[in-house]
Amino acid sequence: MTENTMNSGNTVNTRKNGNSGNGIFWIILLASALLEAVWATALGLSNGFTQLMPTVVFAITVVLSMLGLGIAVKRIPLGTAYAVWVGIGAALTVGWAMITGVESASPLKLLFIAGIVGCAVGLKALPADKPVAKPE
Repeated sequence: MTENTMNSGNTVNTRKNGNSGNGIFWIILLASALLEAVWATALGLSNGFTQLMPTVVFAITVVLSMLGLGIAVKRIPLGTAYAVWVGIGAALTVGWAMITGVESASPLKLLFIAGIVGCAVGLKALPADKPVAKPE
C-alpha cells in the first residue's frame, strides 16, 4: 500500500513492507517463487517448446507466477519482492535439479544456495521502510 502525505511542502511516498500486516502478500510472493521454479524446470523439459506437456505447464505457471508477483508488489516494495522472487525461485530450481540428478550437488553449491535463501529471509526481516521524499 502506498500512502502520500505532505512533509514541509514535499510529497512523501511510503510503502509498507512485510512487517505490518502484509503476511498474505508474502505468502503470495513465496507461492509465485515456487511457480517460478516450476516454470523454469518445465522450460528446460520443453526442449525448445517442442514437448507439449512441459510447454503447457510452462505457459500456465509463468502466467500464474507473474500474476502473483504483480499482486505481491502492491504491498511489498518492488526491489525487495523481485529479489526474493528471483532468489527463492532460483534456489528451488537448482535444488530440484540436484535432487533429480540433472545437476550435481556439492558442499559449495549448497552453501551458496543457502546464502541466496538467507538473503531473501534477511530482506523479509528488515524493518519497515522509512518515508522517501518524492521528486517534484
